Amino acid sequence: MTTDIILLTGLEVRATVGVFDWERQIEQTLRIDLEMAGDAAAAAASDRIEDTLDYKAVAKHAQEFIGASRCALVETLAHKLAEELMREFGIRWLRLTLRKPGAVRGSRSVGVTIERGEHR
Repeated sequence: MTTDIILLTGLEVRATVGVFDWERQIEQTLRIDLEMAGDAAAAAASDRIEDTLDYKAVAKHAQEFIGASRCALVETLAHKLAEELMREFGIRWLRLTLRKPGAVRGSRSVGVTIERGEHR
């Protein structure tokens, strides 16, 4: 079986996430990078979006899911998002990085990278 990786990087989403009371009252920008296993051979042969993982649909679904979430921890949000995307789009493996820019003074961002499913 061939495993190709479909990328979606730098997706920005506004969401309420954080452990402090003031964070629960505002929206913050989160950044998401996704690597998703797929087989691009069928799409390469047909040149049709229906034969591959539609990253635009994945991006829209992720934005809507995160926008509606109210998690305290980025770890929780990353885990729930990974489960949702795998279920909704039939993704068998993904690596998801969720970043929260400006969360710690002196750093560009904080975040978590999780990997779920079978890669090969």
